[in-house]
Amino acid sequence: MIASNRLLFLCTGNYYRSRYAEELFNHLAREKGLSWRAFSRGAAERGSPDNVGPISRYALDALVAKGIAAEGATRAPQPCAPADFESATLVIALKEAEHRPLIERRFPQFADRVVYWHVDDIEFLQPSIALAMIDDQVKILLLSIGSPAR
Repeated sequence: MIASNRLLFLCTGNYYRSRYAEELFNHLAREKGLSWRAFSRGAAERGSPDNVGPISRYALDALVAKGIAAEGATRAPQPCAPADFESATLVIALKEAEHRPLIERRFPQFADRVVYWHVDDIEFLQPSIALAMIDDQVKILLLSIGSPAR
């Protein structure tokens, strides 16, 4: 099925929260037969030098524990560009206090299109809690975006 709706998840470095949300959303949307597909990017101009490898081990371990094979596990984190906003039907940033200033500075023309969640990064919230919050938010989102594709 070709996705007619695209969802952009944003976190700071496109390494942990947004990558987890992307993979979880795509897995669950496919199971439900929804015509949505998520992709993810980082709101910052570049990722942290502390990020080792293409995706956080916490995100990867949580996906594996759910039986989800991360399709983008080998993709390097990517910063967002205007084209990412332009191609998205819906844009969700994972932490308003952290991401709104970045988006308003880097992409003021798209700032009013962003929906904000409130999931802290790893230095402020344990991964088990943060990822469970993303699980809940993704499930609520899936319920709200409509009926299965026909």
